Amino acid sequence: MAIATMLYWVLLTFSLLDFNGIDAKAPPDLNWWKTSTIYQIYPRSFKDSNGDGIGDLNGITEKLEHIQDIGADALWLSPIYSSPQKDFGYDISNFTDIAPEFGTLADFDKLVKKAKSLNLKVLLDFVPNHSSDEHEWFKKSIDRVKPYDDFYIWKDGKKDAKNKTIPPNNWLSNFGGSAWEWNEKRKQYYYHAFAIQQPDLNYRNSELDKAMKDVLTFWMNRGVDGFRVDAINQMFEVEDLKDEPKSGKDVPAEDYDYLNHLYTRDLNETYDVVGAWQKLLDNYVNKHKTDGKLMILEAYTSITKSMQFYEVGANPFNFMFIATLNNHSRAIDFRTTINEWLYAVPKGKIANWVVGNHDNHRVASRFGKGNERADQISMLSAVLPGILVIYNGDEIGMVDRPFTYKETVDPAGCNAGPDRYYLKSRDPERTPFQWDATTSAGFSTNNETWLPVHDNYKELNLAMQKNATISHYNVFKALTKLKKDSTLKNGSTDVSLATNKILAVIRRNPSGKIVALLINFDDSSVTINAKIWLNIPVKMKIYMASVKSGLQPDKEYDMTKLTIPGAASIILV
Repeated sequence: MAIATMLYWVLLTFSLLDFNGIDAKAPPDLNWWKTSTIYQIYPRSFKDSNGDGIGDLNGITEKLEHIQDIGADALWLSPIYSSPQKDFGYDISNFTDIAPEFGTLADFDKLVKKAKSLNLKVLLDFVPNHSSDEHEWFKKSIDRVKPYDDFYIWKDGKKDAKNKTIPPNNWLSNFGGSAWEWNEKRKQYYYHAFAIQQPDLNYRNSELDKAMKDVLTFWMNRGVDGFRVDAINQMFEVEDLKDEPKSGKDVPAEDYDYLNHLYTRDLNETYDVVGAWQKLLDNYVNKHKTDGKLMILEAYTSITKSMQFYEVGANPFNFMFIATLNNHSRAIDFRTTINEWLYAVPKGKIANWVVGNHDNHRVASRFGKGNERADQISMLSAVLPGILVIYNGDEIGMVDRPFTYKETVDPAGCNAGPDRYYLKSRDPERTPFQWDATTSAGFSTNNETWLPVHDNYKELNLAMQKNATISHYNVFKALTKLKKDSTLKNGSTDVSLATNKILAVIRRNPSGKIVALLINFDDSSVTINAKIWLNIPVKMKIYMASVKSGLQPDKEYDMTKLTIPGAASIILV
């Protein structure tokens, strides 16, 4: 076994360097993100540098070499701004300062400086939909101090049959319950699409619009290379306050999904604001002669609505592997959904593929049992054209940690109550990064961490996987290396079925190079004639295979009788 695993490592290392000529010196694209890998960091859970049990900026700086090592091009930081932490950073009390538990502006500057030295881009989470109720703007808005009096969505209540003042309509918060909260001092309701402590900002006010543009400029001046924009499609609501219709879903009347959100999401005014932000970024690049500034948007919406963001110059996230496809999806479902997105992306624009994030169950938990498919979505996202977005921990196959209601701290879970918290809580995917088998998985020197470390950390951690010959870490490194090859940068893309159980993604370079990803959606092995079905050469080598496939790289196979193990994903070259 030792000799076999050593051979695997040697072959993997060789295949990383060259699969019949990996083109690592291909000329760079005009915009750095075109075939990039973006690594999302959830700061509270990445690395604690001072032993308080909470991750921080200095901890991230300490671990930047890991991000470089796995081949990522950029890191995206979830919110690090001043915040009361009612929604763990998404309730911002100062858009241009750092939360004390994360560090200082000087710590941020050190992080950016080191990232640049490692040739890593830095993206920030921009949260434009709302602020904290502790923001100075909101306090002044309550007091009707101009121009802040109109920075938020304030409305009078209406009277019920008993002459009691009630919210102006039936709109619901994403976190459950009415989206309206009464303010006794101002004698009006304010709208909050999320937590009560997160009042929505009013982009129909030109002064507010200018203030948020100043926020973008502030961070670009500190060296930020772009922004992931939060909850972009919830920025506007209809002004006539029409009640939203019932969805017909079998959920409690207080649940967000009880209504169809026709009047609080996806309004056309959103695209005008996004277009103006993109113009601001582009003008900054032209004026300061910097690399391009990326703006990538969180919008859980239809493909049609997503494509409209491309039209104003921005990049919408593609959440198909989170919101549309799941462990019950078949090969044909993947083919249809992937092709629908690829065909919709406007010519000259860049697709992207999100493996996971801080708001959804981890990819290794979402797909398949026994962790057999932990590499499947990463492999797909790497081989398909465009941007790969990976959530910290997914590169080593971290899984969700089960939580009791008593342990739950996420407001979405807490508000859902003890019978339904597990349907809403985002705590399972936010547990600390598992660096090694020491105290608190090497995340902190403190035994008590803001969220408990997963119990499996002694068997599943980065240090162990770096020393192993077969691991999710090694697979991911191989993926990011392959992504730089000209075949994946510039080659054609064909997403098809080899059989009703085998999904195939074939990338072809005009020079004749081929990269083929084959995924077996059956739990049993399947033998196919890939040469006929996929029009590929008779002989091809395995560049890499999913961890539990049992297959080794650099071995040549006969494509006329290729056997793919159950639940396995393989890349051929």
